[in-house]
Amino acid sequence: MPELIPAIDLRQGRVVRLEKGDDARRKAYDRDPKELLTRFAEVGVRRVHIVDLDAAFGETPQRALLEELARFTPVALEVGGGFRTDTDVSWGLDAGLDRIVMGSVVAKDTDGFLAMVRSFPGRLVPAIETAGGEVKIGGWTEKAALGLEDLCSRLQGADCPAVLVTDVEKDGMLQGPNLGLAERVARATGIPAILSGGVRDLEDLRRAAESPHLSAVIVGKAYYEGHLDLWEAIEILPGGLK
Repeated sequence: MPELIPAIDLRQGRVVRLEKGDDARRKAYDRDPKELLTRFAEVGVRRVHIVDLDAAFGETPQRALLEELARFTPVALEVGGGFRTDTDVSWGLDAGLDRIVMGSVVAKDTDGFLAMVRSFPGRLVPAIETAGGEVKIGGWTEKAALGLEDLCSRLQGADCPAVLVTDVEKDGMLQGPNLGLAERVARATGIPAILSGGVRDLEDLRRAAESPHLSAVIVGKAYYEGHLDLWEAIEILPGGLK
């Protein structure tokens, strides 16, 4: 059964959500990340997905904040944004992060990513993000040279706990997730998929719960905008309950 993973996107220390990864289409929420982590823990969530958008956009990483959040919460933190080297990964794991999500490097230097997987088995989550059938990198602004099928093929056998799959066109739009894409990637890589982007309501979660190819579903804007209740959501996706 997939687990529910709430998302916290951080931009300059504030909790935000973007539409289709576009920083110009950013909405800030008056929510403290510590308050959110406390709320998620109370419901029984085991893992939270955090994105350092500053680092993802090539700005100074919010490392002090991430360290603070890791010390603060008992919930496992899965963090992405700006992790490109084994030094970055070592810092994250030493800081108390549970999993490191890596995006652009997976498509740009697949061999290098796989070497890091061998150094940190079971701790790295490759992120595959697509738009219009193309793999996107560089904060979703560039087309990767490697196509989706080739990338999935090269990831087969990698010791990764999951592969994060995002349809950029769906992200932050509350139009329903691309479940078919996530299942396709899971089958092609042999790695369970984390469905990300577009979840709008409990019905989306019910459909995802029936898939044998998913390890988790990320929920972001639907929660912040009041479209779903965490208690009801966790009943549908109890896979990660402590």
